[in-house]
Amino acid sequence: MPICGSSAEPVYRFCVGNDELDRVLGGGIVAGSSTLIGGEPGIGKSTLMLQVFASLAGQSHNCLYVSGEESVAQIRARATRLNVSEPQIKLVATSSLSSVLNAACADNFEFLVVDSIQTMHDEEIPSSPGTVLQVRMCAHKLIMLAKQRNIGLFLLGQITKDGAIAGPKTLEHLVDTVLYFEGSNGNQLRILRTIKNRFGPANEMGVFEMSGSGLLPVQDPSMLFLGQSPRKGTTGNVVFAGMEGSRPILVEVQSLIANTYSPSPRRAVVGWDINRLAMVVAVLNTRCDMPLADKEVYLSIAGGLKICEPASDLAIAASLMSSITKSPTPSSTVIFGEVALSGEIRSVTNVGPRLREACKLGFKQAIVPSGSKEGNSLPIEVKEVAHIKELKGLFA
Repeated sequence: MPICGSSAEPVYRFCVGNDELDRVLGGGIVAGSSTLIGGEPGIGKSTLMLQVFASLAGQSHNCLYVSGEESVAQIRARATRLNVSEPQIKLVATSSLSSVLNAACADNFEFLVVDSIQTMHDEEIPSSPGTVLQVRMCAHKLIMLAKQRNIGLFLLGQITKDGAIAGPKTLEHLVDTVLYFEGSNGNQLRILRTIKNRFGPANEMGVFEMSGSGLLPVQDPSMLFLGQSPRKGTTGNVVFAGMEGSRPILVEVQSLIANTYSPSPRRAVVGWDINRLAMVVAVLNTRCDMPLADKEVYLSIAGGLKICEPASDLAIAASLMSSITKSPTPSSTVIFGEVALSGEIRSVTNVGPRLREACKLGFKQAIVPSGSKEGNSLPIEVKEVAHIKELKGLFA
């Protein structure tokens, strides 16, 4: 068919009613789309999908929940705990792909969850469930069914010890959207990230809090990640104004510098790239004459958040400067900017949203790269720095 034919049909989305999930999905579930959700065992994938189905069933949509890991009684027990009792939700406990396809075609289901794709078994393929061929072919047939019948499909995936979704990499290429659930058993915070989205922006982030009644959306993550400590003036504590997709978010960076008698000082990082830390340490040591080469460096992003944005370089550098000089950063200050190997501070995108988020939370000052003009109209004092040496005056 020629590309210049009749206009394409508009993409129709079903809003879940959960602001955090709708954000991650790009505005809602697209009819006929396929979504892969990966995460550690017990992170909350099944809980999230039951809550999503409860919302969709409340809008009179028929939903089919298929589990190859749990019995119907076990799913009902979780549904009871979550107060999910909508009759439009049907349950099937099987690992047979043919049974899933028959059940999905028997009624006019609009949404389908398969928990998990690694447990599905196609009887036409002579191999065990979970093998590369089984996972790929089961996913392919389910996705074809979703497209043909306009079903919103969710595939829940197990992950390996390295944090990647188990199975072939082609599984992520087959689906329209890939989401990763992050969190730990010792923390009630759950973060849902968009890795791929054919119908919306990638790198979006949704924040949830696990409670006795299920996953609750966190409307203001910055307040949750900051807590009360950024204003106490503790050395090594710096507030970074970052971006997660289209959302500005403020997080606290913490660092500690310690003496060592080891010929190879330790560098320990939680929530940031250890290689990037080594780069920032080298820049401070070389360009600012900061004695970090023979020191142990410990760095942590508070709240369990993982930051991958280069704009966090300047906040990390400020945190290390604060620790080595034992001088707290100026109160009510946010910092962001990318640090080059020359020590120059490079400009970053979305300066306006970062500063507006800082103003909303009561911050009075921002240290930003030189040439950032978006904050001129905001009630916040903007200090521009062109080189890493200009930070040293703040810690005199």
